[in-house]
Amino acid sequence: MEPGHTDPPPVAYASPIRLPYDDAMQPLVDELCRLGTVQRLTNTSLWDAITTALLRHGVPLDRARRTHRAYYTAYGRTVDTPAGSLALVPSPDRVLGLSEDGFAAVGASTARTALRAAAAAYRVNGARWQHLAPESLVRHLAAVDGIGATAAALAAADFTSDYAIYPHGDLTLRTWASRAAPSLKLPSTDHEFEALWRRWAPDRLTLHTLTLFTLTWGAHVRAHA
Repeated sequence: MEPGHTDPPPVAYASPIRLPYDDAMQPLVDELCRLGTVQRLTNTSLWDAITTALLRHGVPLDRARRTHRAYYTAYGRTVDTPAGSLALVPSPDRVLGLSEDGFAAVGASTARTALRAAAAAYRVNGARWQHLAPESLVRHLAAVDGIGATAAALAAADFTSDYAIYPHGDLTLRTWASRAAPSLKLPSTDHEFEALWRRWAPDRLTLHTLTLFTLTWGAHVRAHA
C-alpha cells in the first residue's frame, strides 16, 4: 500500500476450468481443483512489490517472512486497521538513509545493495513504471543493478496479478507443487522445472492459472499450519 492510497485493491479471479489437463500432471490438477475459484487481492503498491521480492528472493520462505516483518516494523509507517496495526513498506527515501547496521539489525544485510539500488531507481522511474505492460515492467525492473530477472518477475506478477510472467522455476513454486502432488517426480532445478511447467501449460492463460493456483494452494497450507 502506498502512503495516502485509500482505494480498495482490485480482485483478480481465476477459475479451475482454466487449469491445464494432462495425464502426467493429473494428481496436481486434482488437488488444485479443490480450491474452487481463486480470488487474489492485487498489490496496489509497486514499491511494496519490489521490496517484498528483493527480501524473499533466494531466501527460505520462513526466514524471508521474518525479515520482511522486522524490516517493515522497524522502518515503515504504521497504520491502524480493523485487523490491528499494519506496518507499511519503508519509503525509498527511508531506505536510502539506512546505515549498514540498520539493515543488519533486521536481518536484511544480504538485500541492502539491491534495496538501495531499487530505491534510487524507483524515485526516478516509479511513476512511469506503474503504467507499463507486465512484460515491459519486468524488463525495466530487471535492468536495475541488483534487482535481476527473477526478482523483477516476482515483483511484476505481484503488482499486476499476471502470473504468466512469474519466474516459473522459483523455489517457492517448486516447493508447493511438490507438496500438493507428492506422487509426481518433479525436477529439482530451476531450469528443468520451468521447462516442464511450460510444457504442461503451453499458453498464457493456462500458465497464469496453473501458477496462481499452485501458489494459492501453498498460501492455504501456511494459513492452516
